[in-house]
Amino acid sequence: MKNPVYWVVLAGISIAFIQQGLPVRSQGESQSDNKQMDNITIRQGETLFLSCSQGDFVTHTAWLNRSSILYAGEDKWSVDPRVSLVTLNQDEFTIKIEDVDLTDEGQYICAVQTSSRPRTTSVHIIVQVPPKILNLSKDLVVNEGSNVILMCLANGKPEPAIGWSMLSPSDDSLSSDSEILEIPFISRNRAGVYECTAANEIAVDTQTVELTVNYPPSVSDGRDVGVTLGQRGVLQCEADAVPDADFEWYRDDRRIFNGFYGIEIEDAGAFSKLTFFNVSEADYGNYTCVAINKLGKHNKNFVDVEIIEPTSSTLLQVETASVLEMTSSDFAQTAFENNDLLEGPGAVQDGNSGTSTVFTPTCLLLIILLQLLLKF
Repeated sequence: MKNPVYWVVLAGISIAFIQQGLPVRSQGESQSDNKQMDNITIRQGETLFLSCSQGDFVTHTAWLNRSSILYAGEDKWSVDPRVSLVTLNQDEFTIKIEDVDLTDEGQYICAVQTSSRPRTTSVHIIVQVPPKILNLSKDLVVNEGSNVILMCLANGKPEPAIGWSMLSPSDDSLSSDSEILEIPFISRNRAGVYECTAANEIAVDTQTVELTVNYPPSVSDGRDVGVTLGQRGVLQCEADAVPDADFEWYRDDRRIFNGFYGIEIEDAGAFSKLTFFNVSEADYGNYTCVAINKLGKHNKNFVDVEIIEPTSSTLLQVETASVLEMTSSDFAQTAFENNDLLEGPGAVQDGNSGTSTVFTPTCLLLIILLQLLLKF
């Protein structure tokens, strides 16, 4: 019997002739049987099983990948650890390839040598690869009015379709069905998160880019503010800006600093607050809030602090409250000073007449209020 290597070499030569479309004959000059199986489609990362039937009177068999011999009978010729023998008997010859990759795509041939003639079975392997985004624009910080280009590159098999969309906030008008999204003269309302999608029939891959748009401050219009003498007063300034604005406060043309004449200044993000803890006439004036960032400044917000003097009604309320607090004690003291005798609640006895006159609290309150009103 001939050496097994002989049969492997014969199988290789037979495959070469098959690929060239030439007839192949065994030692007995009998024509070989060639069989083409249907293509096998498999996804990247899965396990591939290759099987061919043996039949009676098989003397030698081998699995080949293009020009490489994977297995010759039970002997493994491939150095790839992913390739292994599953079954080898009179009925079938099966090998497997684990973790299939794109490089495993191509034609595979099972060559069988019988006692009469060689037989080959070939199959073409198609490896599908899910899409993967390989190159994506980084997060961007641009100034308002700039021209922006976002790029997204991906591979996969079948070739993936690539598209762009504005994810947050959602805006259907900002989308693209290509690898590139162009945004000319970008405005502040187009800042946000953009998503690139690469999809084929196997899977979908998505990645995002955050786009920040810088713009100069815009201070909200101010309004006149009135505060009462001796009370706490607050001026608040709001500015829309990216990056956040720094604030400066001015009274007329003079800058005010925190702690200046008992004034407190607090900045928190887009807001700045100026607080008077005890308003006096000296605080009257025009106050300006200026918002500044690296792109510019804005100071349209002028605030007039108008001191509110207490009104006559305010004074009346204060004096009335004071009188009410003193009514009971003053009435009792007056009665005792005139040696009057209190007989029951609200009763005063007149020593001269021997009769008693009743002064109820309600009458007394009306007399006091009448006197106060006459002052005005």
